[in-house]
Amino acid sequence: MKTNLFAIAVTACSVALPGAVLAQSAPKSDWTLTGNVSVVSDYRYRGISQTNRKPAIQGGFDLAHSSGFYVGNWNSSISWLSDASAFYVTESGGSGAGNVSSNIEMDFYAGYKGEVTKGLGFDVGALYYYYPGSYPSDFNSPNTGEIYGALTYGPVTGKVSYAVTDLFGAPSSKGSYYLDLSAGFDIGSGFMLNAHVGHQRVDSASFRTTKDASYTDWKLGISKDLAGLNFALDYIDTNAKGNAGQFYRNKFDKDLGKGTLVLTAKKTF
Repeated sequence: MKTNLFAIAVTACSVALPGAVLAQSAPKSDWTLTGNVSVVSDYRYRGISQTNRKPAIQGGFDLAHSSGFYVGNWNSSISWLSDASAFYVTESGGSGAGNVSSNIEMDFYAGYKGEVTKGLGFDVGALYYYYPGSYPSDFNSPNTGEIYGALTYGPVTGKVSYAVTDLFGAPSSKGSYYLDLSAGFDIGSGFMLNAHVGHQRVDSASFRTTKDASYTDWKLGISKDLAGLNFALDYIDTNAKGNAGQFYRNKFDKDLGKGTLVLTAKKTF
């Protein structure tokens, strides 16, 4: 009996070991692919509602190389273009009338990140916002290209984004920029405290005055992983001009930059 058991054990090892060796010696890929999907109570971008202060569904993917290079795509339901007034500023800065139909934002980006020195990270890249839809022939395209650069030290990140095209349909707004300062702090028990302040500068003399379109936004919130999801609750506010007749008020008489709480549930895989 002992002899038979020994023979069985030797046979089992001879079968199992090659697989184990192969598993250990299999080359590890230099590429990492991750995806995400989320639901938000209001899609706020740079403090401004993109969905008429209503919920949105979002998702995307990132492909990253061990060298620091990455590419990605992110998408969200939107309504801000369709919600805008039927009267608009044309490509040349004149006025026009007509309906706009676009209900999705598609972002495509690529960049490179690494360390300047130990503890100081950097991230540089380019991002293109694409809004498929139906537009009047003289409507200035909302599609926007930006380049960006960021530095991270500990929990704090500073970033600048610079428009290399007109900014989200504002005529003659190339050169507009956004300054972003964000931080995340572990406050224990799995909770993160997240803070942000940003400033959007819109240079578009032919659209409306820079003073009307430029604004500052801020955010303070907490997040926690729970049951395989990341939940976040943020208070977001701005000083954007959203009173009657002002820049950030839509045809439904909504102030798109008004302070609000935003709840997010996100799954990363």
